[in-house]
Amino acid sequence: MAAHRKPRQRSLSGHTARTAATIALAGAATATAFDGTGHADPRLSPAEVKTRVDALYREAEVATEKYNGAKEKSESAEKSLGELRDEAARKTEKLNTARAGLGSLAAAQYRSGGIDPAVQLALSSDPDQYLERAALADRADSRQASAVSGVQKQLQELDQLHTEADDTLTRLKSRQAELKKHKKTVTGKLAAAKELLSQLTGDQRAELAGGGEQDRASRAGDRKDSPGALGKAPNARASAAVSYAYKALGSPYVWGATGPDAFDCSGLTQAAYRSAGVDLPRTTYAQIAAGQRVPRSQLRPGDLVFFYQGISHVGLYVGNGQMIHAPNPSAPVRLAPISQMPFAGAARVA
Repeated sequence: MAAHRKPRQRSLSGHTARTAATIALAGAATATAFDGTGHADPRLSPAEVKTRVDALYREAEVATEKYNGAKEKSESAEKSLGELRDEAARKTEKLNTARAGLGSLAAAQYRSGGIDPAVQLALSSDPDQYLERAALADRADSRQASAVSGVQKQLQELDQLHTEADDTLTRLKSRQAELKKHKKTVTGKLAAAKELLSQLTGDQRAELAGGGEQDRASRAGDRKDSPGALGKAPNARASAAVSYAYKALGSPYVWGATGPDAFDCSGLTQAAYRSAGVDLPRTTYAQIAAGQRVPRSQLRPGDLVFFYQGISHVGLYVGNGQMIHAPNPSAPVRLAPISQMPFAGAARVA
């Protein structure tokens, strides 16, 4: 009886292989199309572009504030590391001086031969002089013991400084990694927004950026209002911050910028209050905690107004329901109603 054998599988080659490859590629392309990736979006209307761009700008602003916070912590860690290294260098120099002093004492003892004190007294021709020298030697031994103890303490302090410096360096590297991550997020979101905006005509982009008649009137060259026109600031510091914000009208939005020629949202409020002698933290979520919280019904010019869940945007209230803020890369610093964004809270810092 003939043995049962499995039929041999024929390898794909030539025309058959090319046909199989073509079918496989076609299937992959079909799957990609159904998955919604790998092909260009259909042409969007200006309204759809605006919706997507606004969402990207909000996401970029959240990442920007995280970047600003990481940058602030990175700079603080870098400063601390520099101070620790300077202190370690000073202590090392002091330690080397102390060690040199110990070496001199040890050399002097070696030259004296280390003779037993009782023998030295027996051999001395002047016992009184010997006793006087012995008392000096005791004091020298005491000083030497103190010097040794001092060197040991300095060694411990130096070791602690090195440990602190190592820990600070680790934190610094972590902050730098955060910076890189958040920067990549911001630049990616802004690039996506720019790509979407490129689908529009120049007039359509201008309309999205400048919007209505009120918004166009808020640009620096056309603005007729002045500090105090919308409301009087309650004190000199708030007044100075509001004046700074008015002077910044028309300045470009640049993420991470704190002036004097460009700003992001929290950079503008920080710079405005810096000009008034008030130090604000760098980020929106830190700025809202820097002052006294106030309800929307009790806003006064100079108050900081915050928007969106997560406190990702801030402006400077100037009265009559208006604020000055740095909106996004498509629009300069401008006057706008606080009602145009979801209100999240307010803080009074002056």
